[in-house]
Amino acid sequence: MSDERQVAIENELNLNEQMMQRVEKLKTLQEEGRDPFDVYKVNVEFDSKQIKDNFEEIEGKEVTLAGRLMSKRGQGKVVFADILDKSDRIQLFVKIDNVGEDKLKDFKGFNIGDFIWAKGEVFKTKMGEVSIKVREFELISKSIRPLPEKFHGLKDPDLRYRHREVDMIMNTKVRETIAKRSAVITGIRDFLNNRGYMEVETPSLSPIAGGAAARPFITHHNSLDIDMYLRIATELYLKRCIVSGFDKVYEIGKNFRNEGIDQSHNPEFTAIELYEAFADYNDMMDITENMVAEVCKKINGTTKVTYDGNEIEFAPPWKRITMADAVKESCGVDFMAMNSHEEARAAAKERNVEMKKDLNLCTKGEILNAFFEEFAEERLIQPTFITDYPVEISPLTKKKRGNEELTERFEGFVCGKELCNAYSELNDPIVQRQRFEQQNKERELGDDEAYMLDEDFMYALEVGMPPTGGLGIGIDRLVMFLTDSQSIRDVIIFPTMKPANK
Repeated sequence: MSDERQVAIENELNLNEQMMQRVEKLKTLQEEGRDPFDVYKVNVEFDSKQIKDNFEEIEGKEVTLAGRLMSKRGQGKVVFADILDKSDRIQLFVKIDNVGEDKLKDFKGFNIGDFIWAKGEVFKTKMGEVSIKVREFELISKSIRPLPEKFHGLKDPDLRYRHREVDMIMNTKVRETIAKRSAVITGIRDFLNNRGYMEVETPSLSPIAGGAAARPFITHHNSLDIDMYLRIATELYLKRCIVSGFDKVYEIGKNFRNEGIDQSHNPEFTAIELYEAFADYNDMMDITENMVAEVCKKINGTTKVTYDGNEIEFAPPWKRITMADAVKESCGVDFMAMNSHEEARAAAKERNVEMKKDLNLCTKGEILNAFFEEFAEERLIQPTFITDYPVEISPLTKKKRGNEELTERFEGFVCGKELCNAYSELNDPIVQRQRFEQQNKERELGDDEAYMLDEDFMYALEVGMPPTGGLGIGIDRLVMFLTDSQSIRDVIIFPTMKPANK
């Protein structure tokens, strides 16, 4: 048996023994009529942060609070302890003169991880630490499973993400990141609501997986006896809202894509999509840079952040450059000077650029996009709008004014990662049907991420949709940038995990 395996067995046996001891303590309390699980409610007037922030006003006053016991120090007539609540830690000062001998003994018997309610006077110790001089306390919930050892905590990434609740108990940065995520979503809502946008909710289950190029999750509706798809995007339903007469709509919600998991991808992710009638992709650029800058300043106090060692400035204006120019800058190949697909294919052969399908079937636009991903994308460190995407890879987008080969589409990039995607939305139902039919041909050739034809959406488009600008931003990616988190799992409270027994 390896030393590592032996240590693992010993740790498991030690854990089981500790849990058995805690269960015995619980049984004793229950036999004495002091079952902590019989507590249904306690009076909590303050949290730790409120007490610390308002110390000058409440010094010497009596407060009540509750939290998880995180540490104990002292074995004589005085015990110092730290409890953790939603906001912060605070120190409890438990002295025999204030609580009595029996109650002090009870307190010493509490386990790290137990939940405690306390009442006492706010004061500062000689060391200057804001604390509570406890007069009364009660055990209000028992922790049966010990928390990880204080100094080592949860180090294994799999355990951290699998037992996220423990990770958040032990790791202040994780709690702060999740709290900032909530603030980001609130900030986005405030920004849009203040500009006259209306928040709507659209279906998560649909007979068509539309609005993006992605592989969907498939399920079956027993009553209707049809296959249905978890949505890969909210786009088509939101455009139908524009058709209905709501000029400004948005939705913050989950999308689901049956794809791989890596540092920047999770099968279940959160996005904001918004649509504005009588606007175009230039307006969407303005909204993006102003909204991200405002949210960043609101949660971080500045429009500058550090991400992966780079100082990023989110204040407008962001750089704007066409995809073709970005490729020309990065590798010297000028696609706008090419007059045929054959010239593009020759450039791909010369540079050994891999394509997702047979190169001889690839168009100039598809090859331009491949060059961008190969040579230009990773160079985009500061916030940058890449504009004017090829028509072949933008089936829901209006053509570029003055250039039939391109579309009025942009994607925003930060530190080589895509943050957002936006269009001047295609509202010509005849052209849209042609684009969908071309996508169907791509599916028949084996591209299972090609767009599906959505007849309900086509019906709405035939009713008539005004000129419209649309934007989608990945919330998880945005939170990554604003919190300097290197993995998308760090900003998702419970990321997708393979079952432990697998």
